[in-house]
Amino acid sequence: MNIPLDSATSLLRLQASGELTAEQIAAAAFASIRTTEPTINAYTHLAEAAAMAAARDVDRRRAAGKPLGDLAGIPVAVKDVLCTSDMPTTCSSNMLRNFQPPYDATVVAKLRQADAILVGKTNMDEFAMGASTETSAFGVTRNPWNHQATPGGSSGGAAATVAAGNVPLSIGTDTGGSIRQPAAFCGITGFKPTYGRVSRFGLIAFASSLDQVGPMAWSVEDAALLMQVIGGFEPRDSTSLDVASADYVTAAGQANIRGVRIGVIREALDSDGLAEPMRRAVSDAINFYRDAGAQIVDVHLPYSRFGVPTYYVIAPCEASSNLSRYDGAHYGRRAEISETETADLGPLVTTYCRSRAEGFGTEVKRRIMLGTYALSTGYYDAYYLKALKARRLIRGDYDAAFEQVDVLLGPVTPSPAFRLGEKLDDPLQMYLCDLFTVGANLAGIPAISIPAGLTADGLPVAIQLQGPPLGETAVLQAAAAFQAATDFHCRRPSV
Repeated sequence: MNIPLDSATSLLRLQASGELTAEQIAAAAFASIRTTEPTINAYTHLAEAAAMAAARDVDRRRAAGKPLGDLAGIPVAVKDVLCTSDMPTTCSSNMLRNFQPPYDATVVAKLRQADAILVGKTNMDEFAMGASTETSAFGVTRNPWNHQATPGGSSGGAAATVAAGNVPLSIGTDTGGSIRQPAAFCGITGFKPTYGRVSRFGLIAFASSLDQVGPMAWSVEDAALLMQVIGGFEPRDSTSLDVASADYVTAAGQANIRGVRIGVIREALDSDGLAEPMRRAVSDAINFYRDAGAQIVDVHLPYSRFGVPTYYVIAPCEASSNLSRYDGAHYGRRAEISETETADLGPLVTTYCRSRAEGFGTEVKRRIMLGTYALSTGYYDAYYLKALKARRLIRGDYDAAFEQVDVLLGPVTPSPAFRLGEKLDDPLQMYLCDLFTVGANLAGIPAISIPAGLTADGLPVAIQLQGPPLGETAVLQAAAAFQAATDFHCRRPSV
């Protein structure tokens, strides 16, 4: 049976009507994964036996008339940075290659409570540090639209498995654009909520003040459904917001945006680094929203030009602190040391040095060293403190903008997906991929990437919508209106 796996909402209806079972859907997901995985390499771990058992349990309870969760029988893939008690959690790093957490992250626990079928853990840039999923210790992930192109990063595996038609939903994380950029490159929808809307408990930290968990799917409708499950207050997470939950599903079902004020970010649209297909996609979106009755307002974010340098001081500083625990003694890989190697530094320091050298990849080492330098005596004020001040100015730009408009519109990425290996030896060019996404993380606001067409050579193009803090429903409504009138999110790669 050929079962399309691109709509969680449709799969829920088909199960409710008795046309499909959870076991049939799960079997279809793993059949699809077996077909694409040798080429795409989207997973670090697959949990077929456990997933099939969970699917059969959903079917038994449905047949018995017992209550089921909101994602009953829906296959979901989870980025390999969230703790799972029954699967390894590696962060795609040799440092944690054999790590088995003793507990579930809050997001994972909520997926289980909703009766989602967890198919496995997806590949990513090591410790979420990268924009192309090329820094993974488990090999590169390829873009289903073009196998020579990157799927983006760091949530490249989470985006690629949805785009490849393996699962309708996946969980990604976004520190500087790591949900939205791969979603844009893979032609799917990726949603970063307000910082604190989704618990980070059980999320292995890269940069604690920037990391956020969010949904990835083909449509805004499905992303909202997943967001409804994973959002909410978590008392074990000191950064979790104790606020009333929003109705994301209802917002995603509303296509009327007449009178909504949509701000066009002039600094982004007029940027010299913006490729023409991306500029054209934003211009076409402006025309759509204007014709749909929205009010278009030009908005300026003057400090946005400092977003990338600000981010690439703050994020490495936090990474330096967070990753200091991986020393071969307390956490992570422990190197085998011979007695002759310990003569100069002693056994403890030698173990630390060798374990970190063997466990971390090049990009992770680069960011740890950058962060350690910026935090060191004599440089803290010049780099880290100055970056914090710049971050506050960037947030001030957004606050001022949202006094004038309800939602901001702009590009997600400077260009479509680039070829694998193209930027790997030029870290600065790789960092510039985050030009239009880091602002939302620095400001802590919600943002979404939605498909907006294809280039002449068949690569996806996307637009980005951003909202004020806790403004998820406004963002989802504006995105849903765009998808209700276009079919870009319905286009599929010939994997």
